[in-house]
Parts: sequence; C-alpha cells; structure tokens
Amino acid sequence: MTETHKVRGKKATPSRWHAEVEMQVQFFDLDPMEIVWHGRYVKYLEVVRCALLDSIGYNYVDMKASGYAWPVIDMHLRYVAPATFGQRLTLRADLVEWEDRLKIEYLVSDSVTGKRLNRASTTQVAVDIASGEMCFASPPILFEKLGLKAV
Repeated sequence: MTETHKVRGKKATPSRWHAEVEMQVQFFDLDPMEIVWHGRYVKYLEVVRCALLDSIGYNYVDMKASGYAWPVIDMHLRYVAPATFGQRLTLRADLVEWEDRLKIEYLVSDSVTGKRLNRASTTQVAVDIASGEMCFASPPILFEKLGLKAV
C-alpha cells in the first residue's frame, strides 16, 4: 500500500521500509468489556515488526547470527478506538530511524473502513551479544541489509 498516513498529527509519506499484515481479532484477545485487551496490541506490533524485519532480510534469527541482539528499550501506544471480535485489522510498520537505533512507527486500522484504532512506536538498540554492551551506532550489517552505506 502506498497511501500516506498521519504521524504525530501531520501527513507523512510511507517509509521506504514498511510492512503490512492483515489479521482478524480472535475471541482470546478480548477483555471482559468484549473489546481487544490493551496489552494484546503489543503482540500485534510484534507480528508486523517481524514481517518488516523479514522484508529487509534481518529478522531476529539473522540478528543473533550477526552477533547482535536488538531489545526494545522504549514503546509508546496511543489507543484511539477499540477493536472488537471478528474485526479485520490492518497492521502497518514503518522503519523511520536506523542510524543509531531502530525506530519503528505503527498504525493499526480497520481493514474495511481504514479507521485508525491505534498508533504506536518502538525503539530498539543494538547490543553486542559477546560483550553485552550497547552499541551507540547501528552496526554495519544493518546498513548492508538496508542497502545503504554505513555512516
């Protein structure tokens, strides 16, 4: 999909690196109010983040093989409207920063109407597995996977 979406109240063009996944809300995702439990959105973000990482050829298995772990160090979620049982959702992830960290912005919307249900972002940093030390710049392997020159 090449449509634009709103990021922090302004129109933004989709990033070069993005992924979309469509899914249907399952009964086990609901809370006693019969809407998707707020914590379940973290799982939804992980589903589309994995699709994004697969699309650039640097998923969690590849990360580990390259000697780096990429833990999530920050996560923000903004709940706009509830999702309900059986509703079809479109999950979108856009890689928006990569030089010093991976910052991914997300949009969860109704697949039929396009109505926004949730906005989110996560930040991940590279950690050298051998030393356990956090890297203050993304390793060259990430730039290679993105088809860019390392900074």
